[in-house]
Amino acid sequence: MSVRGASAVRRRVSYFEDAVSLIELSWHGLTDVGHRREVNQDSLVMSPPIFAVADGMGGHSAGEVASAAVVRRLAELGGTVSITEADINGALSDAVDDIELDAGETDLGAGTTVTGVSLGALGNSPTWTVFNIGDSRVYQYFKGALTQLTVDHSVVQHLLDTGAITAEEAEIHPHANVITRAVGFNEQPAPDYTQLAVVAGQRLLLCSDGLTKELTEVGIQHFLATAESAEEAAHQLVQRALDNAGRDNVTVIVIDVHAVGDSRDTSDQASLSASDRDTTSNRDADTAEIPTL
Repeated sequence: MSVRGASAVRRRVSYFEDAVSLIELSWHGLTDVGHRREVNQDSLVMSPPIFAVADGMGGHSAGEVASAAVVRRLAELGGTVSITEADINGALSDAVDDIELDAGETDLGAGTTVTGVSLGALGNSPTWTVFNIGDSRVYQYFKGALTQLTVDHSVVQHLLDTGAITAEEAEIHPHANVITRAVGFNEQPAPDYTQLAVVAGQRLLLCSDGLTKELTEVGIQHFLATAESAEEAAHQLVQRALDNAGRDNVTVIVIDVHAVGDSRDTSDQASLSASDRDTTSNRDADTAEIPTL
């Protein structure tokens, strides 16, 4: 397990160099080894404008090495005002080289999923860049609706897309853990990208499959809808995954958008003075302790 950056409450961040308006965010990350694994091979980075979760795979400690390499390289992008797709591609390519060097010879090889979001701008409008390789996921909860923003790179997803199996069959498919794209294994990474507007009242969830193995989308929506804060949502999601079985490492990052410029979340009852809020301007990519349950 590797953690880069730290959780924060009501942090104000800029989204491009000359932006007068700021975005006010809270975010909270949490990881747990689960009940059946000896090693936590998940890693995460929370260093604005970049947030990501990586789920390592490989024999012995290889998966942990791979996920740590990815978040280390992504964390190097922290502290900048905005990040491009080219920046993310470059960081992931560097991580592939690191994985080959750090993991050494392994029978199964070393690789990792990665999924995340970064802040930037499309014209003058703040935008999330959503990226994904593998079967970790990003969800949006907004105005009562839950939307999966990423598409799994997995055998089961391919079978679903081609109509070979139903959603019900996918839940119990024997190849549920087989992914078709990863960072590592000496291959050039190929993330999918999606652009998403940043809007007040938005709540994002980044998670490894240790969460989605244990909670249905109905369950995920319930906790995102009812939790009063990003921290509370993260704790409730991880705890329920552990209560349900905790078969895998489980990692989540929950991000709340409180305000975009003068536009505020009208359902957000908390009010803090400007002096109570931070403005992100410095690199925050050092390893920090994250509480586990």
